[in-house]
Amino acid sequence: MNARFRDRREAGRFLAAHLEAYLGRADAVVLALPRGGVPVGYEVAQALGAPLDVFLVRKLGVPGHEELAMGAIAEGGLRVINHQIVRGLKIPESAIEEVTRREQEELARRGELYRGDRPPLQLHGKVAILVDDGLATGASMRVAARAVRRHEPQEVVVAVPVAPPETCENLRIEADDVVCAITPPLFSSVGSWYEDFTQTSDEEVRELLEQSASELASGPSRLEE
Repeated sequence: MNARFRDRREAGRFLAAHLEAYLGRADAVVLALPRGGVPVGYEVAQALGAPLDVFLVRKLGVPGHEELAMGAIAEGGLRVINHQIVRGLKIPESAIEEVTRREQEELARRGELYRGDRPPLQLHGKVAILVDDGLATGASMRVAARAVRRHEPQEVVVAVPVAPPETCENLRIEADDVVCAITPPLFSSVGSWYEDFTQTSDEEVRELLEQSASELASGPSRLEE
């Protein structure tokens, strides 16, 4: 199957066209999941005339089998544990706490790396639009939506260029609105929908956040042009 998007920036512009309901809303903010969600979120923020920030989520990997998630943590201190995995593998609480501590340190490091001196966006009373480059199971996005909800936004919106239909439907439990631009019934992976799915670098994340902040007041959103 041919790739649907040339790269993440193109996917972001495509997704933005599906978010016209949020165009021009002074209370809208775009929160991108690093790293791949940031180029997508940049284009969405530019199109909507909204500020852009990252929202950090980290998987808690099983010790010795880090690719297997036993849970996740997000900015703001939310931790979600997969108790079925923990019980099945008999993972001790001490190991969970050690992995959590390590990943919390990584969250803090990345937040400082990406934002520099800029504080995180305030989310209370806002329309928080969570963006990624695509979803497979949606596990990280579910954790992010729950964590954002703790900040008491007016609405939580999940928006992605591509995801399986069942994943999008399941996320409606966590979000007030779910916008999946493409929902192919035959979904192999997020990367299969991109011609260029090169890993986004930390430097690109930092540059796009800085660029978005400096351009926000420079003119009308692209969807208004």
